[in-house]
Order: sequence, then C-alpha cells, then structure tokens
Amino acid sequence: MHAYRSHNCGELRIERAGGETRLSGWVNRVRDHGGLLFIDLRDHYGVTQIVADPDSPAFKVAETLRSEWVVRVDGKVRPRPAGTENRELPTGLVEVFANAIEVLSQAAELPLPVFGDTEYPEDIRLKYRFLDLRRERIHKNIMKRGEIIDSLRRRMKDQGFFEFQTPILTASSPEGARDFLVPSRMHPGKFYALPQAPQQFKQLIMMSGFDRYFQIAPCFRDEDARADRSPGEFYQLDIEMSFVTQDDVFNAVEPVLRGVFEEFGGGLPVTQKFPKIAFRDAIRKYGSDKPDLRNPIEMQAVTEHFAGSGFKVFAGMIAADPKVEVWAIPAPKGGSRAFCDRMNSWAQQQGQPGLGYIFWRQLPPGGPPIPGVALGGSGARPTVAEESTDQARMAIFGPRLEAAGPIAKNIGPDRTEAIRNGLGLEDGDACFFVAGQPAKFYKFAGDARNKVGEELNLTAKDRFEFCWIVDFPMYEWNEEEKKIDFSHNPFSMPQGGLKALETKDPLDILAYQYDIVCNGTELSSGAIRNHRPDIMKRAFDIAGYPESVLLEKFGGMYRAFQFGAPPHGGIAPGVDRIVMLLCGEQNLREVVLFPMNQQAEDLLMGAPSEVTPKQLRELHIRLNLPEA
Repeated sequence: MHAYRSHNCGELRIERAGGETRLSGWVNRVRDHGGLLFIDLRDHYGVTQIVADPDSPAFKVAETLRSEWVVRVDGKVRPRPAGTENRELPTGLVEVFANAIEVLSQAAELPLPVFGDTEYPEDIRLKYRFLDLRRERIHKNIMKRGEIIDSLRRRMKDQGFFEFQTPILTASSPEGARDFLVPSRMHPGKFYALPQAPQQFKQLIMMSGFDRYFQIAPCFRDEDARADRSPGEFYQLDIEMSFVTQDDVFNAVEPVLRGVFEEFGGGLPVTQKFPKIAFRDAIRKYGSDKPDLRNPIEMQAVTEHFAGSGFKVFAGMIAADPKVEVWAIPAPKGGSRAFCDRMNSWAQQQGQPGLGYIFWRQLPPGGPPIPGVALGGSGARPTVAEESTDQARMAIFGPRLEAAGPIAKNIGPDRTEAIRNGLGLEDGDACFFVAGQPAKFYKFAGDARNKVGEELNLTAKDRFEFCWIVDFPMYEWNEEEKKIDFSHNPFSMPQGGLKALETKDPLDILAYQYDIVCNGTELSSGAIRNHRPDIMKRAFDIAGYPESVLLEKFGGMYRAFQFGAPPHGGIAPGVDRIVMLLCGEQNLREVVLFPMNQQAEDLLMGAPSEVTPKQLRELHIRLNLPEA
C-alpha cells in the first residue's frame, strides 16, 4: 500500500464497502458522541468520515486529535448506519472505521477557523493566507479560477488564436497608471518597468506578421486598491488581431465570454447578443460608462419642463447657464413619501444638497360628465347606478392621479403630467431629479439610479447582462493641467482618421475604442489601433506630445509603423474580474491566491521590505526617505 494513501478523501463510495483503505489529510473537526469519536478528514478532493470507538486500536490517538492536524488513517470502509447518511457529501454513504492513526504533523492554535465561513479581519486572513485558502469557499473559488482560465484558453485556440509570451522587464511608459520600476545593476541609473499591459508588444506581434495573438498576461500597476482591482498585479486575457474592424473584434470576443459565463454561471441567463451603447448615451441614460443593465431604470433629460417654472431653484439655474440640464430618475413603485425622504437623506449623505422628487397617487374616480349618465356622489353610500357611473368614468378617463411633493406644487399639474407621460409612470411611482452641468453631476445621478434599483428590488440578481460601450471621446480636457489630453488609449484610431484630427475640435473627435461591461463591472477596454505613423504623430501632437516623445517613449513601435503595419485591434478582458463575477464575490481578494492588502502590502511574505546596504550599492542607489 502507498505510504500515505490508497484513496483520496473525496473518492470512497458505497461500492468500496468492506474493503481496506488508507487516507491522509487534515482533521476538519472532531465530534465526541459519548465515547464514539467521529473525525471529518479533509483533503483537496473532499471529506470522509472516520469513526473510532474505545475498542479500536486507534482510539487513544484519535482522542488527542485537534483541528488541522495532518494524519494518516488506516481502516475499513463500511456503510453508514441507516438514518445517518449525508447525501450532500459524495462520500456521505460510507465511513471508515479506523484501526490505525498516525499523526504526520500537529497544528498550533489557529489564528482563524478553517471549518465554516466566518468572516475575519483582512489583516489576519492575508497574514495566514495558507489557512484562509483551506476554507471550502475560497478553495473552491481558486479551483474554479483555474477551470475558467482553462476554458478561456481552449476557446481562444478553437477560434484560431495563438498563445505567445511577452517580456516582463520592459521600458517605462507614460500611459495609464504609475509603473513599477526595477533598477538595473548592469546599467547604473537606468530602470526597467514591469508592464502595465503587453500593449506595445502585442501590436508589434501583429507588425511581425502573426495574425491572432492571445495571452493570459500578468500586468503591473502602481495604483491604489479597489474592490474590483488588486493593487500591484492582475491578469488579463490579452487579445490582438490583424486586418479587423471593430465588429470583427466583437464577433471574436462575444462567444468566448458568453460561453465561459454559460459554462460556469450556474445556469443563470447570459446575454446572447451584446448590445452596443454609445458612451454619450450610456452617460445620459445610466450615469455611467459601465452600466448595470440588470437595472431597467433609464434616466431622461426633462429640462424643458422646469425652464420658466415655479420651481425657482432649477428655473434659475437653467436661465443663468445654458449648459444646465435637469435629469429625471424614474422610480417605479417608489411612490411613497417615506421612500422619497429616505432617498433625499441618502443624497445628503453623499454630500449633495438633496434629491428633489415627485410621486403619484390615485384619487377617487372623476372627470367631465359622461353624456347620458347622471353624476352621483351625494356623500351617501353610492348606489348601484353611481358605482356603474364610476366604472364607466374609469373606463373612459382612466384613474385620476395626483402628483405630490414640493416640486409638484411649484411646477403645477400640467408640467407634472407631462413629466409623468414622458417617463411612462403610473400610480404608485415616483421620480427623482438632479440639476446642473451634466459633466459635474452624472456620476451622482448614476449612483442614485443604482440606489433606487437596489432599494426597490428592480435590479435582477439572477442573470449576467453584457453590453459594449462604444464611441468613446478621443480626447478630454485636463482641468488640472489646462490642456487637451487623451481620454482613453493613446494608440487608438480616431474615427475619421487624419482628416478628423485636422478639421475637428479635438473634444468632438470619437475613437474606435470600446469597453465590455457585465452587471455594472468593466471587464475590459479595447480599441482598433492607430497603425499609421502620420496619424499617430498628429494625434500625439494634439495632446501636447511632440515627435521626440514618440521616439523616446514609444520608439520601437513608432519605428515599426514605418515598415508596413497592418490594420489591427484588440481587447483585454480582466481574468480576475471574470472569476469574481462567476464566483458571486464582491472582492477580488476572494478569487486571487495571494492578494495584497489595501495598502499594497503582502502580509504573508512581508513585502515590500527593506534591502541590505550591499544590495543598494550594487544598484548604485542611495535612499532619500521622507521625514517621519
């Protein structure tokens, strides 16, 4: 028999009953039932119940066992007694009666429990990540991550993509976030950079004549942590294709993501044809360029209904500034003063002055006289004829709705009715309003839309809703530096090419840039690339980068453009975020093996750490630390 196991802890079935087995694993927990000991033995594959009674030669050792000790068990497989089966476990119909137990390794007192799923502070979990990873939920997440990556890789290869590896040590780039720098010992005073993405390399692969590239690529960015972004490093499904249009990229990526989400999404519906939403429309309808389409609420501009109205706050803003708009956030079934006041309080907690609202409620039936029908309503109990009159009136005129709230009183019934009709609202519905310059308030409006969807249970939780966000602006105004700057990706092809760059206001130029979004999470950015040096030179010039900067920072790629570059484009969906969604988690920490904390510290390995004076001398580096 093998030194440690003849079977793993997830393998034994009723067919093995009567046979001998040897198992090794961790003691998940020990239960003492009046002298009869039950030990749940766990390994990577599953859990098997071990039994020891006072007559067993293993009993004395079994009495000493504690959680997370590593043991080897020899014993006989037998059916569990009737009524004690556990059909939720694959091994739940059998147990092993122990005749020998050897302790292979003892465990000290645990800083966090492994059995169960109790939430523990982040610093404890990350310092003892090897224990955290033993917990069933986290362990399954990491295994699922591996399966998802295998599926992504298989699906890419099935579409004719080839996997390549690009360098980890490369040149610093001014794009995106801060670089992680690596000092060069052989070239004093010079530094490598860890790649923020394989962007330039994958474009160079296309210029080298390879047609379809992909890579499960590590990326490194020195930026603050977020729930959906790990500090330091992350992985992405990096893709590039030659001789393609934007739609060709979409047609290649959609089946890969749709297939993976159908395979690992637990049977939840997945968008079959991803809709395309222009960036401008996404901002106006959803207040975000990563909208959660599970929420059916769409915002609308209702500025004309407040211009010149009795609601002086909004009317005055509109009269004073032509850029001011009023946006409406419909709230179906939110038509109660309690809910509206709660949303107003929430807005104030977000640092806003408040959140104006109107809600509609039904009044008793009414309306103009119906020819040939006498009006009832003397105040006494209605007669049969009067009830029939009310029913007839309802059939012709519908329910009478009253608009309530301070705004409704100020703008009057005609304007409130126009707003209601425009938004398709009914009895029991409400509407919230934000006003100002959209560029300054759209994010808050989007947050309010999300809040309404959550509070009113309008946001579906049982589906994966994808979309493409397209037509991003090529440039934006950098208020801090008072200059035009790239808004997304400097290597993108502007829509309209060189002519657009030479004739249009830069802030009006759109780019062939696109994002893919799922359930309000941005999974990826991509673009059709700028493959012509004349267009690239002009595009960078508009953003204040002369040709010398192109040569210095992007010389390899810029020179490659001079020797015949194919039209090409690509995208890079984030692997960590895909896994997070498919595991139903809210934080990337739950799907990454050894994550850093929010301060970009590896508490397990103690990184970043100080280095020795000798190492610094070898690198010709002298520290100039800030004063404490």
